[in-house]
Amino acid sequence: MSISRSCVLALLLTAAGVPVQAAKLTVDLGRSYGVKMIGAFQRWDIDGNPTKPVNPKAKIESPEVDAVAVDQGDGKWVFEDLKPGRYDLVIMGTGRGRIEGWHYPPVLEFDPFFPPTATTETDVREFITDDIGKARHYENKVVPLYMGGDKKAVRVLVMLIRDKTTSYEGHMPGAATIRHEVWQYDWQYGGWAKNKRTRVFDRSILPRDELRRWTWLWDARLGGIEMKDAPVTVEYTLSKPTDADRPKGLLPY
Repeated sequence: MSISRSCVLALLLTAAGVPVQAAKLTVDLGRSYGVKMIGAFQRWDIDGNPTKPVNPKAKIESPEVDAVAVDQGDGKWVFEDLKPGRYDLVIMGTGRGRIEGWHYPPVLEFDPFFPPTATTETDVREFITDDIGKARHYENKVVPLYMGGDKKAVRVLVMLIRDKTTSYEGHMPGAATIRHEVWQYDWQYGGWAKNKRTRVFDRSILPRDELRRWTWLWDARLGGIEMKDAPVTVEYTLSKPTDADRPKGLLPY
């Protein structure tokens, strides 16, 4: 049985009696309104493995976060004690709105993490987008939202929706599914090839009419926040629909 580096580190610290450090994270939204909750995910351990299994019964309106911030007023939300690690934030609106951060975990062992701000060359992005568009999928909507990497690997945050008839119809008439994954394309023999392995962020099943009312966007400014033992402040302004760099993701349709 193999033990990950994160487990070894935790065992060593516990055996040595070393207290686990925690730090304060403040999210400053300025004059933003209509926010009902801000949560934090620690999705991946230091090896890039998921910290917990994906729950197929998860609800869009109830993210299964690891920590919830306290509203301090004046647009400031505070996580008092976050243990060290990388965090992605999620902001829930008072309506059907969800804005979420992410970073790219390793798909293969010993590969590096990529930050959510990672980019790639235009021709590479166009090739991967075209390749995904031409491939056959179970889902009828497969949308590459963001991609970034280096000369050896490019990772893609992909939104997958099935809002046509599914095998779940017998259990939930009019059901639809949505999930988000990170795919990887590897540079092999002078070309880019999709790796069979992926990393799954989430999966939800809900009535398709309900899904089509939701806004679920992804923003790099809310992802890959490194916490150590010092306080961190994230200043975030909700984008307007007309902003050229507005977050990508699910919009009502």
